[in-house]
Amino acid sequence: MIDVHRQAFIEEATELLSELESTLLELESVPDNQDLIAKVFRALHTIKGSSGMFGYDEITMFTHDIESVYDQIRKGSIRITKEIIDLTLAARDQISIMLSPSGGADGIDENLTRQIIQSFRNIASISSPSASKQPAYHKEDRKPENLDDKKEKIYRIIFNPARDIFLSGTNPLLLLNELQSLGESIILTRRDDVPAAENINPEKCYLSWEIILKSYGGIDPIKDVFIFVEDQCAITVDEIDNEGKLFRNEDFEDFRKLIYEIAAVKYPDIQTILTGFENSPVQIKVSQQPGKGHKKVKENTEGDSVSSLRVSAEKLDELVNLVGELVTVQARLSQLALSNNDPNITSVSEEVERITWSLRDSALNIRMLPIGTTFSKFKRLVRDLSKELGKEVELTTEGAETELDKTVIEKLNDPLIHIIRNSIDHGIESPAERESANKKRTGKIELSASQSGGNVMIKISDDGKGMDKNAIREKAVKMGLITEHAELSDNEIYSFIFAAGFSTAKKVTNVSGRGVGMDVVRRAIEALRGTVEVSSTPGAGTIITLKLPLTLAIIDGLLVKIADDHYILPLTTVEECIELTKKESESSHGRQLVNIRGRIVPYIDLRNSFGINNNRPEIEQIVIAHINGNRIGFAVDNVLGQHQTVLKSLGKLYKNINGISGATILGDGTVALILDLAKIVEGEEIKERANVC
Repeated sequence: MIDVHRQAFIEEATELLSELESTLLELESVPDNQDLIAKVFRALHTIKGSSGMFGYDEITMFTHDIESVYDQIRKGSIRITKEIIDLTLAARDQISIMLSPSGGADGIDENLTRQIIQSFRNIASISSPSASKQPAYHKEDRKPENLDDKKEKIYRIIFNPARDIFLSGTNPLLLLNELQSLGESIILTRRDDVPAAENINPEKCYLSWEIILKSYGGIDPIKDVFIFVEDQCAITVDEIDNEGKLFRNEDFEDFRKLIYEIAAVKYPDIQTILTGFENSPVQIKVSQQPGKGHKKVKENTEGDSVSSLRVSAEKLDELVNLVGELVTVQARLSQLALSNNDPNITSVSEEVERITWSLRDSALNIRMLPIGTTFSKFKRLVRDLSKELGKEVELTTEGAETELDKTVIEKLNDPLIHIIRNSIDHGIESPAERESANKKRTGKIELSASQSGGNVMIKISDDGKGMDKNAIREKAVKMGLITEHAELSDNEIYSFIFAAGFSTAKKVTNVSGRGVGMDVVRRAIEALRGTVEVSSTPGAGTIITLKLPLTLAIIDGLLVKIADDHYILPLTTVEECIELTKKESESSHGRQLVNIRGRIVPYIDLRNSFGINNNRPEIEQIVIAHINGNRIGFAVDNVLGQHQTVLKSLGKLYKNINGISGATILGDGTVALILDLAKIVEGEEIKERANVC
């Protein structure tokens, strides 16, 4: 079992690898961007330094030569090329495998690893035969190349490790060595807390350190040194005013000698010495805010608190489950207050309801994550796939800040991969075909997300050749999905691409064409209680729209009743409710159609669908919902109103019942089934086709 500290390292390193990949893809389009180059170097440097600390020596050795090449790149000795980007992405994938629980034993390709290392060594040797052996920092070269726009700064760092830091395998001296590599430094050791020799525990750390660092790197590299141990130590980073005398090399050396002379007698007061040395008050500024993508290093400010906290997904799930139970209990309390008609109980019930809703919203918001993290993964997919298929494709994203429940995001990855692969393989033409059609050689795929009420709309659009409506229809007839003379709308025709085994591809490729994939997409989206819609224009492209709920834990539902049973309809799909009298029902002659403001809308009689045969009420209700781009009604006895619904999964025996997606507990303790309206519609269509045949 992986200990907690190694697990924390793996999580942090995985985040760094994700950031490394997105930075490399961005660097490919702007290869001279020094900030991006520095970001790549910093990520590699941090992974290399921290992996050795936690026993991943193979990662340390593997990353060394890659880091050396990027050290030369940031100094201007080597220019970024597509070959270097390709190699670094391949190296990133290898490091990811090495981080796997098996240590890469099952999936690491030793030959590929050797090829990558040799390729980076060849690149380094072309620039300078001894380049890979040179240290990252040279005292004789006070200012790194290509950093004219960077200002040299002096930082005062206090590093106070926790007593038990050794137990995690951390060696503070390695961290100090890494700080020294960032520039000129003065390191003082504080021994105030060291006990008498007979009381020393060799497994405890009693020392702390104060460091003066003169560096061009800025605050980010300093934070990166402590990124994996920040929870095991107290750190303050202060920037010393950059107009002092310490910026001259000879003055810094004089200051170093003075500090060490005083330290030989007693621990020096850095602040007092600085003031006296520069013959003027030294202005100390609070360190700048950390950049995005980095954890905040504690600053020397009273009342400091941790700005963020890493919490396991299991704990979040447990919190949401408990909140769900509280919502159920609160519903029972509300019903009890209503039945007793006691003003005191009613007052308490209303207060508990207010607190419950606030707690519910807070708990669900904690699980909300920006979808941009998922979007960024597909840039690599598009890059590699377009290269494999010999096409030129550009991916753009919009609405990356839109938030979704983490559970929804996790299950959204595979459907989006299938859709994007199909867009590149079937939608986007080859560069030659695009030029002959007066299009740009480079095809465009756009991923966008936006919030609409209680839903998130995700659109995947391309500017390819679009879908052949006639070919889809012919294939549907051939597969027996429709009759030859069936009248269908464009949306209904395009929806056949989600049928199992359906494909109009003339040839099978490694990517698609076997008729699998899009049916998986629809099943996955419907499992998330979402819907899929397709629109296409021949020659102009295709748009696939996914409509997803914000969360899967607690939903707004519409509570309805049929005979003595209660059911929940997802409120996000409901448009309106209308009445249906017996006279109107009889006048339709069993066709189950209703006229709503001049428009004919079909409806499904849920009584018949569920086999409920007792007496119908004189006036029924029809709930009009939007399903797969169409308006469809659902006839019920009564509509009772909106209901905050806590989803409960069904047992194994009832798991695959068509049209039921789960259950919830009502305030009186009875169970109400949650209806899957899309599945009910699909089931009725299958029955209708069977009757026609």
